[in-house]
Amino acid sequence: MALPRILVARRITEAAAARARRDFDAVMAEQDMTADQAIAAAASHGAEAILLGTACKLNAEAISRLPPCVKLLANSSVGYDHMDAKAAKARGLIVTNTPDVLTDCTADLAFLLLLAACRRAHEYEGIMRAGWGTTLGLPDMLGIRPSGKALGIVGMGRIGRAMAQRARGFGMRILYHNRTRLSPELEQGAEYFATLEEMLPHSQILSLHLPGGAATGTVMTAAAFAALPRGAVFVNSARGSVVDEDALLQALTSGHLFAAGLDVFHDEPNFDKRFAELPNVFLTPHVASATIETRDAMGLKALDNIAAVLSGKPPIDPV
Repeated sequence: MALPRILVARRITEAAAARARRDFDAVMAEQDMTADQAIAAAASHGAEAILLGTACKLNAEAISRLPPCVKLLANSSVGYDHMDAKAAKARGLIVTNTPDVLTDCTADLAFLLLLAACRRAHEYEGIMRAGWGTTLGLPDMLGIRPSGKALGIVGMGRIGRAMAQRARGFGMRILYHNRTRLSPELEQGAEYFATLEEMLPHSQILSLHLPGGAATGTVMTAAAFAALPRGAVFVNSARGSVVDEDALLQALTSGHLFAAGLDVFHDEPNFDKRFAELPNVFLTPHVASATIETRDAMGLKALDNIAAVLSGKPPIDPV
């Protein structure tokens, strides 16, 4: 029996790639494909499913050009704001993602950003890489102690709740804003704010954990940054699209924000280089899920969805 034909339009880990080669007639991308490259490769191979990532930006126009053989778009990520899911569904395509498997690693990275921003990790490492040489005195280059601070979490889904769990270990006061209030079992004593505007003035540290895309829009505007208490720390491991980056830069350079830890940006990988010039910004290149365990799980979960759909079963993780 012929194996189902699929296109793996992004590079995946060897564990996932071995399964793709074993269980499918798979064309494997040597580099992450753009939308035009994926459309051409899917048509050439007669692919019934495409495993894709954020480099493959499928807007409505691109989706209209997908060959009729394609039945499924399997994102190997939780976020899918790189595609027009509504247009895909209107065309009869199934869209899936990979929830759950990224939760812990993304929360770990977000807390790394929080600690690094509070404790001036970028500046301290720079001193060491330059050879140290001069001892810092008691009042020199002081950071902020995160323990006991009020942490505002925007978006209290799986990752937001995992972030709260880590913060409790530091004795932090947990505040959150979400579209709906959580049950007491999930809330675990966190303080709910019905609007972001109400929560911001109380958030000594603010961490974003909400989806990007047009449905969310820009959440952190100039007014939102101004509403944070002076000396606050800002963390974003969610999506760059939810932040007005000019407003963030102004808040950082003016001293209104003490520091920021950023993993995501508007234009990746060609991010605004002004962030790299600021000593009070700790930067990582969109790597919240970048562990062996999680990247294996992402690829395998995407393939699980493909296997289910192409065998006539419902998708495991429909969007």
